Amino acid sequence: MNLIPEEELKGKAGFNLAPMVDFLFLVIAVFATLAVTRAALFDSEVNLVRITENEDFSKTNAESDFSIVNLAVTAAGEYKWITEFNEYLMENLQAIEQELTKQEHLGLLPRDHKKTKILLHIDKKAEWEPVAQIIFALKKTGFHISPVYEIEEAV
Repeated sequence: MNLIPEEELKGKAGFNLAPMVDFLFLVIAVFATLAVTRAALFDSEVNLVRITENEDFSKTNAESDFSIVNLAVTAAGEYKWITEFNEYLMENLQAIEQELTKQEHLGLLPRDHKKTKILLHIDKKAEWEPVAQIIFALKKTGFHISPVYEIEEAV
């Protein structure tokens, strides 16, 4: 006479799939998060513009339907508003947004944000955080942003 029934002494022929299902859900969650993050960071429709010596983007072309604003990010991460005659240091992103709004109300910029092109001059030594902040802040307000690069002259 056995104290333990034989059914309990025999090994079970199945697998416990619960840990594998949990792992699968974790892997799916990680890849879904990566996909959303990639879409937010890289698919922001930012076009790169090349400036040559013949082009002067500081003036608004009367024949075209859109105005051009020149902004810069310095090596120290500061923001500058560039005009034909001077460069103005902007305190932060809110100051840039306020200046854009002010110029819209004065009639210097069109009310339709799609008709204003912002050319963003980025210093080679600038860190990416202020560059990304200005791009996302201005994209959120509806402006078209084009980072520009200038051809380096051989020394």
